[in-house]
Amino acid sequence: MSSAHNVTQLLLRWNNGDDAALERLMPLVYEELRRLAKRYMVRERLNHTLQTTALVNEAYLRLIDAKHVRWQNRAHFFAISAQLMRRILVDFARSRNYQKRGGELRQVSFDDGLIVLDTPDRDLVALDEALRELTAVDERKGRVVELRFFGGMSVEETAEVLGVSPDTVMRDWKFAKVWLLREMSR
Repeated sequence: MSSAHNVTQLLLRWNNGDDAALERLMPLVYEELRRLAKRYMVRERLNHTLQTTALVNEAYLRLIDAKHVRWQNRAHFFAISAQLMRRILVDFARSRNYQKRGGELRQVSFDDGLIVLDTPDRDLVALDEALRELTAVDERKGRVVELRFFGGMSVEETAEVLGVSPDTVMRDWKFAKVWLLREMSR
């Protein structure tokens, strides 16, 4: 049985109230959660007080409290995990009393799925706000950015989570990059 299938089966059992399934699930997903957290933390300032392990642990605590989520599969689990990690970091940045936009912020480039963050906390808050605006205009395009950029998912994985074709994901991805660049350069 494949790892993805095992994860999906354990998620479904956890949905149905099997707490033992959660205990068996975590060792299977922990390294992937660490990979997601490292992807986020690479963009943070060097002296960031929140470490990779703490980000994984905080996301884990929020995941186990998410009783209302009806897990669909492995990809859905990691999409939600990526979203939670993004929210944790944005909340952390906001709590450090950084300006939301303007002021000392510098323009952020958004090029082929790679963002160079010169002032990570402030830029993360600005990116989060621009992404929220995009999601308000077109929810699917916002989810594509969240899954691809923040979640590290492939085009195919993103298409699976969203229930659309890979071509649709690529069109949404291209549009979203241009839209976010325009919004963040204002």
